[in-house]
Amino acid sequence: MMNTESAKRGWVVGITGASGSIYGVRLIEVLLQQGYPVHVVVSNAGWRVLGEELGWSAGKREQVLQEKFGEHPGQLHYHPFADIGATIASGSYQVEGMVIAPCSMGTLSAVASGASDNLMTRAADVMLKEGRTLVLVPRETPLHAIHLENMLKLARLGVKMIPAMPAFYFQPQTIADLVDFQVGKILDSLRIEHRLFTRWNGGQSATKNSE
Repeated sequence: MMNTESAKRGWVVGITGASGSIYGVRLIEVLLQQGYPVHVVVSNAGWRVLGEELGWSAGKREQVLQEKFGEHPGQLHYHPFADIGATIASGSYQVEGMVIAPCSMGTLSAVASGASDNLMTRAADVMLKEGRTLVLVPRETPLHAIHLENMLKLARLGVKMIPAMPAFYFQPQTIADLVDFQVGKILDSLRIEHRLFTRWNGGQSATKNSE
């Protein structure tokens, strides 16, 4: 069940230029459906990938987001990528935490090094300094040593690493099933209840959303 205080504070969702923009889109949708305020930041490369993978237009960005998510009960707040003076750039502004999904290796590297020259990395830095929840969803393969070292560095600081690695034990039938599994794992890390996938029950047959 949704916590009232968490709902008031809301969540920050960042979408970078890594492939897999559908993960961030679906996460925003589910959070809004549950009534959470959601602060959205999309990098310039992220808008390009949204266009290439989902056919979104980057022309009127805030308008596009309202068209995609406006019907849901939660309140959507869009922040331009370069707006370093946005509310979420300050630790004094209360949010519950932040998820970057998908997270490019460039953004992950910037967060690991403490760089904060855009709103995405600044908001992530705020989560670290304030001790709030920060979840990164890396989407890259193969991974080289620098990628792994940056992930280890952040994991040691308490950042949750949830790579885009959907499971298959629940016999997914569609791409949407795989996306929902990934988003469900993110929601688990945020301690938000959901029914997006069937949980492992010891190998017995189960039906999706049967919990």
